[in-house]
Amino acid sequence: MKLVLFPSARTEWIKFIKNTALVVLGTFVLAFGTGLFIIPFNLVTGGVSGIGIIINRIVAYFAGRELISVDFYISLINWLLFALGWIFLGRSFALKTLTSALVYPVALSLAVSLAGSDFLGGFFNLLSDRYAGYGELTVILATVFGGAAVGAGCALTFLGGGSTGGTDIIAFIICRFFKSARSSVAIFICDAAIVLIGMLVLGDLVISLLGIVSVFICAIAVDKLFIGESRAFIAHVVSEHYEEINERIIHRLNRTSTVVDCTGGYSGESKKMLISTFSVDEYAEFTAIIAEVDKRAFITVHRAHEINGEGWSYDSPTENEVSEE
Repeated sequence: MKLVLFPSARTEWIKFIKNTALVVLGTFVLAFGTGLFIIPFNLVTGGVSGIGIIINRIVAYFAGRELISVDFYISLINWLLFALGWIFLGRSFALKTLTSALVYPVALSLAVSLAGSDFLGGFFNLLSDRYAGYGELTVILATVFGGAAVGAGCALTFLGGGSTGGTDIIAFIICRFFKSARSSVAIFICDAAIVLIGMLVLGDLVISLLGIVSVFICAIAVDKLFIGESRAFIAHVVSEHYEEINERIIHRLNRTSTVVDCTGGYSGESKKMLISTFSVDEYAEFTAIIAEVDKRAFITVHRAHEINGEGWSYDSPTENEVSEE
């Protein structure tokens, strides 16, 4: 019996180590992109870093000087949002962000230290005198490489099955209390609000616009690294609460499922399995729905090479179109 079970256990450990390594690496890349490029130039790109930059600027304005470094505000906000996620979204969701929540503050603090003027004569500090001859090119480089690094970090974290949490937690909490709200829309509203507030607080239109450019670069990096050429996923969900899961998928994602009769290979019991398709921006919301309804549900998700049909290759007909037919 041990000879049969050992390979399976070994495979699971290898998978766990690989996924954890991806999450840790992704978190470091995210933190270094933020600490080396985003924070020094006050690029408000939404998310926790944007909130931290805004709070730091407001406090410095009233106090007359910077009291605490930006990375401290960002780490504090990150942990507060993690606690909110645990309370409102459940332990299952919070555990997905735990590794990143533990690693990110340390990595960000290290990145900010590297970006100081004292480290290697300011080698990593694009604002230092050694790079003064490049003029405004430094802020352009920070915009491009900051967005690319943040996007790459997020993508690696997603590939490891983790989550960076952050302001996405606020969006998911909003969706939990407002069932008709879609997570993708809520996330966009949160980030857009942060960018707009940052524009007013910083009072610098050029820096604000560069922050928006960095957001687009980040999105492209996530799209290319995490999704590749496909933007769709297929999920198989086995749960006793399949009806409630299907209902939430319909109302919160505006998608549906195919219900299939199946039999447990080990138990021999008759079960119901949902087969559902969804896009990348619905990924986190889909898994959140499963965690909310049934934490014991068995779910497999894999990327779809191509999906054609209503809601994908063509839009659903409107009520007027149906009546005319």
